[in-house]
Amino acid sequence: MIDENGERVGMHQAGEMCIKGPNVMSGYFNKDNSNDFTRDGYFRTGDIVSMDEKGYFTLLDRKKDMILVSGFNVFPNEIESVMLDCDGIVDCAVIGIPDENQGEAVKIYIVPADNNVTKEVIKEFALENLTGYKCPRHIEFVSELPKSNVGKVLRQKLREQHMSNNPQTL
Repeated sequence: MIDENGERVGMHQAGEMCIKGPNVMSGYFNKDNSNDFTRDGYFRTGDIVSMDEKGYFTLLDRKKDMILVSGFNVFPNEIESVMLDCDGIVDCAVIGIPDENQGEAVKIYIVPADNNVTKEVIKEFALENLTGYKCPRHIEFVSELPKSNVGKVLRQKLREQHMSNNPQTL
């Protein structure tokens, strides 16, 4: 596991999982693979994980989905799992959006159970249950989230939707 600078990280620290072995591919066909491998030949999986003292890995998120808020790494899966405990939230998804002051800001899409869930309720719950920089600064209510055939939220679609609705942030 390595950090953004390619340095190894310790136990219980988040880092990108890198793997190497005879059963691991040596590269993508007809593609520059220099960013897909470490200097010493390990394949960069794009998965952000942490390892415990027994050697077990916990998948935290995908590197491409990680949000960088004022220099802090924020993992959408963590925020989503906390926010799903808020009464009245049926489903939610988190993305990072451009922010001129922080680099990126946390935006949450909420599928509410009813009209009793308000932005104020969401903000209060987040402040009580998340570290300040992880709290969503932007909240949007939706009737459904875009999902793949297997039910995985398509965060890329949400990012594209946000950018098309907010061209000034490009």
